[in-house]
Amino acid sequence: MTELVRGTPGLVRAVNDRAALHLLLRRGPLTRPEISRLTGLSKPTASQVLARLEGAGLVVGNGLRTGMPGRVPETYRVNPAAGYVVAVDVTPEWIAVRAADITGTVLGGTEVPAPAGAGREALVEGLRAALARVPVPAPPRRVVVGVQGAVDPTTGRLAYASEEDMAAWLFPDVERTLGEALGLPVRIENDVNLAAVAERAHAAADCPDFVLLWADEGLGAALVIGGRLHRGHFGGAGEVGYLPLPGAPTAREAGDRYGRHGYQELAGGDAVREVLRAHGVPGADFAEAVAEAVRRAGETEDGDGNGERDGGAAARAGLGLVAARLATGLASIVTVVDPGLVVLAGRLCAAGGEPLRARVERELRVLSHSRARIRLSSVPGNPVLAGALDLALTAAREEVFGGPPPVGPAF
Repeated sequence: MTELVRGTPGLVRAVNDRAALHLLLRRGPLTRPEISRLTGLSKPTASQVLARLEGAGLVVGNGLRTGMPGRVPETYRVNPAAGYVVAVDVTPEWIAVRAADITGTVLGGTEVPAPAGAGREALVEGLRAALARVPVPAPPRRVVVGVQGAVDPTTGRLAYASEEDMAAWLFPDVERTLGEALGLPVRIENDVNLAAVAERAHAAADCPDFVLLWADEGLGAALVIGGRLHRGHFGGAGEVGYLPLPGAPTAREAGDRYGRHGYQELAGGDAVREVLRAHGVPGADFAEAVAEAVRRAGETEDGDGNGERDGGAAARAGLGLVAARLATGLASIVTVVDPGLVVLAGRLCAAGGEPLRARVERELRVLSHSRARIRLSSVPGNPVLAGALDLALTAAREEVFGGPPPVGPAF
């Protein structure tokens, strides 16, 4: 028999305080009567809540609400100084940093070259130098670091990462060790997972079950199920670059060479560039080649009837083959997960834009029974940094406010 848990006065106060804080985050600044009306609390109780939150330094006055009839009311907002967070995006080439206060207001950002050394000491010094470029008024409550890999929770080591590009990260208990070296509360998260966290408020705002496919030099995916990020038992959910597919070497043939088999070998950046080159489309890299293919594919017969300029038919064929390869891997993913939405992200998808998206959608309908909608990423700027900041703010607010928001999805 389930035992009923009765609310104590302390618990009720904590719930009311948390509700008021999250309301102020979403809608503030607000007056006492507005907080009373929007929370359903009585006016005396709303006043008590505000008094407690002011005393705790979590809420501050925001001036008077002028221009209204009657008594001029005072407004309140969440105190920005209640906590700070930092987001970090680490690639083999650079380290990007963004800092914000507890309200989500960005305080600054920077991007610096990755450290030249390959050891742990060089990594720590590089991160420390990058963090120092975006100072915050007080030590951050959370630092979320996005990397090209994922921490295996069963071992504490970074897995699913290139030993060449991520050599400095391959040491035991990486999250705790790095946090102790920096003297900060560090959480390490897969970069594609962070892009999906950011997308939850953008392209996927209306769908709690979606897959994000990150197509860049490498391929990866993130799974969001019921509004929550699914990481997997070993932290490797979404590592689809390893997915065995027809037409690509398997791990048996390729051996332990990173990224030289499966979906990655079929539709990764190098493979896409080769496909388009074979169709006469040049490009310094895969993204440039995709953009050029899109441009050429849009060419039409000229007024003299001399046929398509710049090899439009060949470019369309090449772009169609790229879309078919991307859809082949997606067909396996959506058949298992059955999402309502697939978000296409990464430089390859950005370069291909709507022409590539439409082709992927058509191919996916042929290969799979899935009716998932296909959308392009709509996160402005760096989606990994945006997702890291979102994750850091969620954790910091739970700590400062005493728990998650009363309603809504949580990652």
